[in-house]
Amino acid sequence: MSASRPTILVFDSGVGGLTVLDPIRAARPDAFYVYVGDTAFFPYGRMPEEHLIARVVAVIETMATRFTPDLIVIACHTASTLVLPALRERLAIPIIGTVPAIKPAAEQSKSRMISVLATEGTVKRDYTNALIRDFAGDCAVTLVSARDLASLAETVLHGDAVSDEAIRAEIAPAFVTDGARRTDTIVLACTHYPLLLPALERVAPWPVTWIDPAPAIARRVVQLIGDAPAGAIGVNDGLAILTGAEDWPKTLISAFNERGLSPGAI
Repeated sequence: MSASRPTILVFDSGVGGLTVLDPIRAARPDAFYVYVGDTAFFPYGRMPEEHLIARVVAVIETMATRFTPDLIVIACHTASTLVLPALRERLAIPIIGTVPAIKPAAEQSKSRMISVLATEGTVKRDYTNALIRDFAGDCAVTLVSARDLASLAETVLHGDAVSDEAIRAEIAPAFVTDGARRTDTIVLACTHYPLLLPALERVAPWPVTWIDPAPAIARRVVQLIGDAPAGAIGVNDGLAILTGAEDWPKTLISAFNERGLSPGAI
């Protein structure tokens, strides 16, 4: 790719990174995109740390050699909170991670009660607790390990039905009351979760502000590689690569095609 048309590699454990890809494509419609979903090892939240580091580094190094991207976006909280140092040691490419948006949540909360919906891996990371300590010290923060919510989002994008009851059970612990106060802001600390946003809003016991990190990631992309050229239009020649996919359901192919991506071989 020429210098005027950057190559951007977006990596996720599955298809949740599409929620990050969307605002990036809006900001740089001219870029060549490679989306890599490590579906063979999904979900990441329950994987031992040493295995996760080795896996993510191996996949991204392979893809970086193949596509020589100008920028890599790790659209996965679980991976980002663990593997960024190892990746940055091995690759001389700008890498943007995705971390729980605790700082903006604390800035927006009026009740000073916020919750963080995340995978098991993200909940237990020291990185997450450091963000709470540094940016939400005056807030009551509830960490919620939503064990199956990412899998439910994958199910929806594959075209299968998910019950409201299943989603409600996953998010119920995030809604906390304390006298006259109650949770008013919830961090979606997994890029799969925004895929379920209409359902999250529908089953929530009361209205809250849902914090999605994707717009901030898109702004960071532009900071690193610059604005799109004047008059830039979208180019639908990107690739989507899934490590565990053999037969792609039509709904998933459509989701990729809508974003200018066609199925590619691993």
